[in-house]
Amino acid sequence: MSTTTVAAPCYTLGQLVLYMLRLGAFGFGGPVALVGYMHRDLVERRGWITESDYREGLALAQMMPGPLATQLGIYMGYVHYRLVGATLAGFAFVLPSFLMVLGLGWAYAHFGGLSWMQAAFYGVGAAVVGIIAMSAYKLTTRALAKNRLLWAIYLTLAAVTVITESEIAWLFIAGGLVNWFVVAPPKWLSNGGLNAAAATQVPVASGVLGSFDWPLLGQIGLFFTKAGAFVFGSGLAIVPFLYGGVVTEHHWLNDKQFVDAVAVAMITPGPVVITVGFIGYLIAGSAGACVAALGTFLPCYLFTVLPAPYFKKYGKLPAVKAFVDGITAAAVGAITGSVIVIARRSIVDWPTILLALATALLLWRFKKLQEPVVVIAAALIGLVVYPLVHAHAL
Repeated sequence: MSTTTVAAPCYTLGQLVLYMLRLGAFGFGGPVALVGYMHRDLVERRGWITESDYREGLALAQMMPGPLATQLGIYMGYVHYRLVGATLAGFAFVLPSFLMVLGLGWAYAHFGGLSWMQAAFYGVGAAVVGIIAMSAYKLTTRALAKNRLLWAIYLTLAAVTVITESEIAWLFIAGGLVNWFVVAPPKWLSNGGLNAAAATQVPVASGVLGSFDWPLLGQIGLFFTKAGAFVFGSGLAIVPFLYGGVVTEHHWLNDKQFVDAVAVAMITPGPVVITVGFIGYLIAGSAGACVAALGTFLPCYLFTVLPAPYFKKYGKLPAVKAFVDGITAAAVGAITGSVIVIARRSIVDWPTILLALATALLLWRFKKLQEPVVVIAAALIGLVVYPLVHAHAL
């Protein structure tokens, strides 16, 4: 049976845009939760999207680089209203959380030096380590199973991330290619064909673009576009990549500011990747926030709408699935490595150790516990504990 939707939509584009605005404004819980909300609301309750169209969009979102929930939202708009629907749905989904991080960026830039904000983020930074650790655990158990090759790719990327304190984007592609060649070897390996040439051009092109010395906004746009092109699966995959560029390479932010930026993404609803707006604001104000957000989300938009017409035809091929599995293992390995990298900066004493462990245990024990609740609680704990620790240090 074909998965192509032929029936006329039972909803207007305006109704879908309003739904995406609402989901972007109140959709807490991270990418997996947001994907679940879309299924519950659009497929089960309202019947706007068929189960087959939803699954098709989810598979494409998992396969293509880009934040999972954002790409699925874009595809939901594409199903009946094609490019216009995809564009408006994606914009509506991202806009509320972008405006929130813009406001938080302004507050942080103007009041970040105050002791109460330092105290709040003292607790939040530790909680973020626990949150990312649990996310890495869930992703690892779901993506790798007992596949030895995927585990080898995973461990390699985890080690590289810890050692270099950055994410080497082309290793994602390499992980996909290795798994592809082993699991579903292409015929051209024996006859010398060149069918996979296009896949190898992504890291080459990004390297050429990265060699230009543009003004600050140009550098921001270029860096975040490259980052957006290598976010596979969970939005947290962008964290080690951003750290390597924003902190280590360009020195736009220090360690503390970067951890605070990740925390802001956890506090706000919508896609976790929206932290790029906060980072862009700290680097170059409102213009920096807009350029960073546009650079990050434009690739995920293009990676959704361009292959959508062809995905039904090729998405289930063994070679494509093997390539995606390899990339996923690499991305999860990078996320796991980023836990250690970020923990080195945020875990500074016994209270932060206990807070990070407590966060991980709570999220493991209570499956429906929402991350923003944990982050807010950690901020309140930080407000209480930080002055005591600080006073003791003095």
